[in-house]
Amino acid sequence: METKTNKKKKKSISEIVRIAEGVSVRLEGNEVIVKGKKSEVKRDFRYKQIELKLEGSQLMINSRRNTKREKTIIGSLKAHIKNMMSGANEPHKYILKICSGHFPMNVSVAKNEFIVKNLLGEKVPRVLRLKEGANVRIEGDIVTIEAADKEIAGQVAADIEKLTRRGNYDTRVFQDGIYIINKDGKDVK
Repeated sequence: METKTNKKKKKSISEIVRIAEGVSVRLEGNEVIVKGKKSEVKRDFRYKQIELKLEGSQLMINSRRNTKREKTIIGSLKAHIKNMMSGANEPHKYILKICSGHFPMNVSVAKNEFIVKNLLGEKVPRVLRLKEGANVRIEGDIVTIEAADKEIAGQVAADIEKLTRRGNYDTRVFQDGIYIINKDGKDVK
């Protein structure tokens, strides 16, 4: 009696990312370098099963295996590369609002530090060291963060919001702080 074993071959999968106009992309090993009108963004994509190839005006993302994990990684890589292309042309922008109801809060940017003085009457200023590549501006009660890398802009915005967070205070009464109101063109509700 002969038994047959059917081994299914796992197919490879690939995705295509079209390179936007006004943007040049080059590969150096696993590092993708996107250069646009305003800036240059670099990112290292190091995955065992995933390979990147540049063919004309498109970037190919290939995987030798066709599993759920590789599909999600490919989708994430595609989104990261699109964000890199949009950030190289126009920086990602996060907007925060300074809310001070009890004590007048003094917010400033000096050198590479974000400084908050007199938050709820505190004598010691709160200081945040800004990430490299982030441009922070303060205009009245609005703080604007711009960066070519979306992750840097978002992380700096989150760090500033966290800097002014106070535990064990009723947020319905003590609303003092700095809060994100716009994430890269999308209003926060």
